[in-house]
Amino acid sequence: MKIICIGRNYAAHAKELSNEVPTDPVIFMKPKSALLIQDKPLYYPEFTDDLQYECELVVKVSKNGKYIQEKFAHKYYHEVSVGLDFTARDLQQKQKDKGLPWEIAKAFDASAAVGAFVTLKDDQKIQELNFSLDLNGKTVQAGNTADMIFSVNKMIEYISQYFTLNIGDLIFTGTPAGVGPVNVYDKLEGFLEGQKLLEVDIR
Repeated sequence: MKIICIGRNYAAHAKELSNEVPTDPVIFMKPKSALLIQDKPLYYPEFTDDLQYECELVVKVSKNGKYIQEKFAHKYYHEVSVGLDFTARDLQQKQKDKGLPWEIAKAFDASAAVGAFVTLKDDQKIQELNFSLDLNGKTVQAGNTADMIFSVNKMIEYISQYFTLNIGDLIFTGTPAGVGPVNVYDKLEGFLEGQKLLEVDIR
């Protein structure tokens, strides 16, 4: 199982971090050990002083494929959820300043929280989904997949040029504006179309 992440897929988020808006999808990976088991807390890592949340739509791959054309990409998924791409922002910035890879800031243990998956309904379009994140009961992020720079189907086409997609792979599709820090004892709740699918306590 692979966790494939797309960075800077919402223009407003790219701008809030002073990053260029990409012309091609920005891909990074997380290992299986990054998956945070549902209903388990996230223990604040000792190597960062600036742990931040990034709420995203997560797509579960349902069919093996390579070199998938965009027009056929919808055949490779039918379940989605919301997830949290936890980022050690201070560590990431240090790595970026040195021109070094920043997996240690993005791919550490339990850095990928994923909620319960739901099946897309026949009348639901993946590029018209609302999702949001509450921090201690207050909404801090709200996005709609219509605002993605690269659609889910375009991402699948691009990713599958480089990596074979396998059943069970997870695609984190990018985060909207509003990322921010978490602290010990915070509670994070993720919603898709108003339905709560994810809850993470910080310890």
